[in-house]
Amino acid sequence: MKKILFFLFLFQTSVFAQNLDKAYFAGGCFWCMEESFEKKEGVIQVISGYSGGNTKNPTYEEVTYGNTGHFEVVEIIYDKNKINFKDLLDHFWINIDPFDSRGQFCDVGYSYRSVAFYKTIDQKDDIKRSIVKLEKKFNKKVVTFIRKFDEFYKAEEYHQDYYKKKFLNYLKYKNACGREKKLNKIWKS
Repeated sequence: MKKILFFLFLFQTSVFAQNLDKAYFAGGCFWCMEESFEKKEGVIQVISGYSGGNTKNPTYEEVTYGNTGHFEVVEIIYDKNKINFKDLLDHFWINIDPFDSRGQFCDVGYSYRSVAFYKTIDQKDDIKRSIVKLEKKFNKKVVTFIRKFDEFYKAEEYHQDYYKKKFLNYLKYKNACGREKKLNKIWKS
């Protein structure tokens, strides 16, 4: 009986795992991106980290002040039965300024640039098509990078769920940065 239950557990676990996927986006401050994506139906978990560069296991200081080539990125684990990559991509756009080549909002520098990472050719094509639509809609050039996903490095523990753990500090930062105000100006006008 124990063996049957064990195999049943393994079967259910593997079926569940088949419905999950991961997507990766950089939109400036990963705390803000984490908060935004965690509110989406179908998103299981969002993890702050680094990707896109060449340094193995980088630290926050190395990414922000060094020359690692990495961006602040969120890893989004999602249920493919409830949400798909295109939906996540649409959500990504309305949470960034795709026209800012200096970074995002008050965070300036290479590591704060916006990036849509792809794992498949279909995802790359989805990103390219969405950029064409945005450029037509706004009559501006989108400067968000399109990058092939390679490896993700989880950020330090104090960055994970920062918006929950340090809520008041997070709100002060987000407000001072003008993120919401700028997003409303871009996407709600």
